[in-house]
Amino acid sequence: MLATPIGRWKSVALTTAAVLVGLTVPALTASPAAATTTAYDSTYYKNAIGKSGTSLKSALHTIISPQTKISYSAVWEALKVTDQDPNNSSNVVLLYSGISRSKSLNGGSTGNWNREHVWAQSHGDFGTSAGPGTDLHHLRPEDVQVNSTRGNKDFDNGGSSFTNSGGSLTDSNSFEPRDAVKGDVARMILYMAVRYEGDDGWPNLEPNDAVTNGSVPYHGRLSVLKAWNDEDPPDAFEERRNQLIYTTYQGNRNPFIDHPEWVEAIW
Repeated sequence: MLATPIGRWKSVALTTAAVLVGLTVPALTASPAAATTTAYDSTYYKNAIGKSGTSLKSALHTIISPQTKISYSAVWEALKVTDQDPNNSSNVVLLYSGISRSKSLNGGSTGNWNREHVWAQSHGDFGTSAGPGTDLHHLRPEDVQVNSTRGNKDFDNGGSSFTNSGGSLTDSNSFEPRDAVKGDVARMILYMAVRYEGDDGWPNLEPNDAVTNGSVPYHGRLSVLKAWNDEDPPDAFEERRNQLIYTTYQGNRNPFIDHPEWVEAIW
């Protein structure tokens, strides 16, 4: 029997180990966000294409600012359409809980769903007057008690479960949505930061990396929201919702649903 040189054994061992590592170690980061549609690039978004940074943010602000404003009472009926359960037309899907609940159970009592401001209305104190307080691009149905649990907390990773959480978590100063809507939340927050720049009588809303924003017109954490945008790309529910708001209610779009990659291009 011929002896195999020790150096060859080491070479084979190292090559094998490298292959095994390549096969077994998962990717550590999500794939970069990519466009979900380019259907509006030559029309609605034509003045934003090719831009980045503050130039892109400014162009998108100009594009999405013209909108039909609805009353806070009209939000009830709109949410029954925009957030309809695709598997049960009599129900809406609650954002953080993922629960399908009867459209008729809207109100303020235990067991009802109400109107959740994803950009907490106290972060800028804009209330519920027509404008940011009634903008459907960040208003979603949610269980009354879950809405209260979220309160006006900033978004971050970590925390504990709670009743009807659906996988969402919370701690003393932050809220983490369930995995299936993390990207939705990120894109809603960043839409608000582009739409409301302080030039129309409303506060200049901006994201930051804090979880102690209270009543100032900021929302965090930006670094976490950016990661969520990549980890949870827009799905059919989110895309349908964006289209309905555009064609039926407000006449404007959330650009980060159409082009999630613009999050990184701006921030």
